Amino acid sequence: MGTITIVEHVSLDGVVQAPGAPDEDTRGGFPHGGWFGPYFDPVLGGVMGRGLAAEGGMLFGRRTYESLQAAWAGTTDNPFGPVLDARPKYVASRDAGYAPTWVNSTLLAGDAAETVAALKAATDLDLTVLGSPDLLATLLPAGLVDDAWLTVAPVALGSGRTLFPAGAHLRWELVESVPTTTGVVANHYRFAG
Repeated sequence: MGTITIVEHVSLDGVVQAPGAPDEDTRGGFPHGGWFGPYFDPVLGGVMGRGLAAEGGMLFGRRTYESLQAAWAGTTDNPFGPVLDARPKYVASRDAGYAPTWVNSTLLAGDAAETVAALKAATDLDLTVLGSPDLLATLLPAGLVDDAWLTVAPVALGSGRTLFPAGAHLRWELVESVPTTTGVVANHYRFAG
């Protein structure tokens, strides 16, 4: 059975919405898109690079999949595009008619808790979830996430989508913590029940 690891940029108040770009996700009138940009540094790049160097596949919700495809598919002038192109990618969507077009992509149509659980049970492939807060709102309460890399930025945003759904009671064990030069702390947690 494979594992599922999530990688999330998180504010001090738990917001994960639109860390990468101003127009990434403006749902609910979210005005802080791109909030994580000032916090990237070589230390964090090294931590993220370790994850990219690991074998395995990628698992996305549809919104994040399409955003990452638009940014990275077919690019070769960076370390991320070629790795993301080569990896098997699974996109969870309720729309059975959705046709993912990024190379090496497979649709998981239907209820994400069921389709992801079936994939996890049927393969030894370790999967990494980048972003995808809507998908995580389903996977976390279902107990399908094994590990979490949370890069916690020293900013409180006051609004936006948060990582953990309301009422979630999940215990985690700290495996590793890496401070960066910008005040971000990259924390690796393992699910403990």
